[in-house]
Amino acid sequence: MTGAAAQVPWSPLWQGLLNGLGWLLARIYDLIPNFGVTIIILTILIRLILFPLGVKQIRSMQAMQAIQPKVRQIQQKYKGNKQRQQEEIMRLYKEHGVNPFSGCWPVLLQFPILIAMYSVIRFPQRPLHLPEESRLWRGIEAQIYEGKPNPATNFLGMNLLCPALDAGKPVVEIPNRQAIPGQPEVITLHCGEGALVRIPYYVLALLMIATTYYQSRQMQQASPPGSQNPQQQMLTRVMPLMFGIFGFTFPAGLVVYWTVSNLLQIGQQYVLLKAGHIGPQAWGEAGKGAPAKRSGGLVARLRGGAGADESPSGPKAKGEGRRPGGSREGDRKKRPKR
Repeated sequence: MTGAAAQVPWSPLWQGLLNGLGWLLARIYDLIPNFGVTIIILTILIRLILFPLGVKQIRSMQAMQAIQPKVRQIQQKYKGNKQRQQEEIMRLYKEHGVNPFSGCWPVLLQFPILIAMYSVIRFPQRPLHLPEESRLWRGIEAQIYEGKPNPATNFLGMNLLCPALDAGKPVVEIPNRQAIPGQPEVITLHCGEGALVRIPYYVLALLMIATTYYQSRQMQQASPPGSQNPQQQMLTRVMPLMFGIFGFTFPAGLVVYWTVSNLLQIGQQYVLLKAGHIGPQAWGEAGKGAPAKRSGGLVARLRGGAGADESPSGPKAKGEGRRPGGSREGDRKKRPKR
């Protein structure tokens, strides 16, 4: 590599990720010569690998949300003493077995994969991420270097190398930055011709927005009542719109990856909700990372609800503590001897 990328210490790891994704795309395409289906299969493989981390992320997020009312109480109580406030919040986390950072790793892992997928789909030649002998690379090479339309990257009427904003343009020229010797300075994409060609691109982008919004709403509905503050609720509404901008500017192949990933995440959350691993049945032990075994629980204890009164440490049930004869312990008064 040349330029700034060559000076980055972790660039070999990054290139390894790019080349690994490119190799998988090429090999899947050799078996199923359909670029869209290839991306869908690769997305499923990635989601299967990240599934255990995804479950951990959801549980950690629910545990954090379950104790948010208590966190806000501490912030209000010690609003004039930031140090004491942080100490009490950390003590609360420790008491309920919550790690505020444990749910971040799955998200952090997904972003490098997303960026790598963008690089492989948008710039497969910089440097070459696909095996040279693969059918997929030969089809892409004929299009970007020779300027010939090629069906290798077509899916449902879209060229998956093209973004929605370029749809309907017969020829799209992109500067080939950091080109290796022997490569042209400009690569060419064929993104169709006419207004009707844009329809599948726009439908795909809107589908990505819809699945992003539904996924956020699904998790919001699975959260304990009152655990989300207004800022979080606003973020749930704004984020899909922001991602929608990406849906029109990113290559359609990346939008396919993103949309399928959203659908798989929605399915995963649905299964976990049905099984009681997240949602109302899990709130009772959200801070311990296990499903609730009885009504009431963490949320009830934090809010002093009825569920807390039904715990073993609550008031004794009617009739508890009676002796076989029907009298209560301690009810008998010491009678004077006759």
